[in-house]
Amino acid sequence: MSVRVRTYTLDDFDGLLQVQREAFPPPFPEELLWNREQIAAHVETFPAGAMVAEVDGIITGSATSLIVQYTGEPHTWAEAADDGYIRNSHQPDGDSLYGIDLCVRPAFRGRGVAQALYAARKELVKSLGLKRLIAGCRIPGFHQYAGQMDAAEYVQKVAHGQIKDPVLTFMVKQGLKPQQVLDDYLEDEESLNKAVLVEWLNPGLKGR
Repeated sequence: MSVRVRTYTLDDFDGLLQVQREAFPPPFPEELLWNREQIAAHVETFPAGAMVAEVDGIITGSATSLIVQYTGEPHTWAEAADDGYIRNSHQPDGDSLYGIDLCVRPAFRGRGVAQALYAARKELVKSLGLKRLIAGCRIPGFHQYAGQMDAAEYVQKVAHGQIKDPVLTFMVKQGLKPQQVLDDYLEDEESLNKAVLVEWLNPGLKGR
């Protein structure tokens, strides 16, 4: 299966919304899916970070990013993403690409769509000369282990392959390494509202 990644425009809104509706079906609140104004803001503020994956001309996944100055300070998704509008959180002179969203239509999962989007993000980091790619990663398997260990221990065990997490295990396979647990990152029952900041360093800048 050949996956093509390109930047999206406001004309892709219906396709982007369909991806999100399938990736986050009810009872996920419809009002939390991307709206037209948010997509317009992504395209206007940082068009290079607005990506879709296509298979045979069909939009199968999407990913949205912005540039930030990495400080290592704890934060929430809303703070990093400017509530999904990115206008007030995008820092053109920053040093890091921050991925705020990536989703794939269920029928196309496990077929290289997410990998293609992450590869495109890495290429964007390289082309812009940024230091790193970072993202707040959900840990939806954590609720099953919360009575046995804290989030930091859970993340460590996933990173070492002792536990498989539906999202973090994938991130680790893409070369993103866990850096810190973020409390109250996003309302997310499975992750107990926690996330882990993951990082991929630009190999072209190592040692500089």
